[in-house]
Amino acid sequence: MAYEDKYHLTRDLNRRYARSNFDALVHTNSRFEGINTTLPQTQAIMRGLGVNGVSLDDSNTIVQIKRGWDYITQEDDPISLQIEQNINLIVAKYDALVPGELRSGQGAVDIGDENDWVPPMIDEQAEEKWLTELMASDKSTTEKAMRLMYHDMRQQIFWDGNKRSATLAANKVMIDGGAGLINVPLTIWSEWNELIAAFYKSGKEKPLLDWTYDHAVQGVKL
Repeated sequence: MAYEDKYHLTRDLNRRYARSNFDALVHTNSRFEGINTTLPQTQAIMRGLGVNGVSLDDSNTIVQIKRGWDYITQEDDPISLQIEQNINLIVAKYDALVPGELRSGQGAVDIGDENDWVPPMIDEQAEEKWLTELMASDKSTTEKAMRLMYHDMRQQIFWDGNKRSATLAANKVMIDGGAGLINVPLTIWSEWNELIAAFYKSGKEKPLLDWTYDHAVQGVKL
């Protein structure tokens, strides 16, 4: 399957498109942490208002995801490992062991069965090489973004906030290339999570890439 770009925007137009959808994007991304606020509640928290029944921790997570989106729509430099660390520093500010630092110890991910996924130790030079080669390849912007997102999720390159960070890093690639956004509708998150768990176990990313390309790439045609 060829992952050609579905959308062809300028970076500025793509930034505006992302900003116009911040409420929905932050609302979706907060689900990574099991936050079940309604969209109006998420909107209120993003605007600095307190919401009854929503913990301070959940409110802080929502605010930091919003700040992460602010960052990737303002940062002019292309994606790099340092920018990925900057993203994690923002979105995992209140829950990572060391926000913004690459994982230097063993990690594990609960994938819903008797076995956890135990990612390899992180080699900073290898990660930088992998990212440089990906971005220099002749793959489409959309394919680069999807591969980056799922590589980072499976590698668990940070202490915490890996899915949030990976999603924002991928969307920076999409925005810079004018290719739209990657955002999985909440109505199909259960299917997506099953595919991610299968990918963690097998390392076979094609089913996940195909599904994401079909269901989660959004944008506007000019």
